[in-house]
Amino acid sequence: MTPKRKRRLMMVLLIVLGVGTAATLALTAFNKNLMFFYSPSQIAAGEAPKNRYFRAGGMVQEGSLKRDKDGLTVRFVIHDNEKNLTVAYKGILPDLFREGQGIVAQGKIASDGVFIASEVLAKHDENYMPPEVAAAMKPKGIDKKPKGQ
Repeated sequence: MTPKRKRRLMMVLLIVLGVGTAATLALTAFNKNLMFFYSPSQIAAGEAPKNRYFRAGGMVQEGSLKRDKDGLTVRFVIHDNEKNLTVAYKGILPDLFREGQGIVAQGKIASDGVFIASEVLAKHDENYMPPEVAAAMKPKGIDKKPKGQ
């Protein structure tokens, strides 16, 4: 092999190695930031990751909303008609948050089994239910499919 071909081969190999490394780093970063959705039944079954953020959703149980004395911390229970999950959230709840409606919360499970939410998302009108919540509730016998979908 001539020295010129050796240089070209080395250059091509270095470029392939560089692109492969960049793709690996990008996919690793993407995987770490990927957030999955789990229903209360899946969380109770241990399917949810430990020490990682994920989304949990369900219907807010009637009469479960409790506010702490600081005025910002709230606790409520979400369910999927099979299992319940207690959610603790410190912050201002969305204006459309109500008991008896579907919500999605982002956070992680504490050691005591309470879901510590960093964000709570509520539906935007009376016909809407987050798709993840609707899909999780359908096998449990609740079909609250929004009108027009």
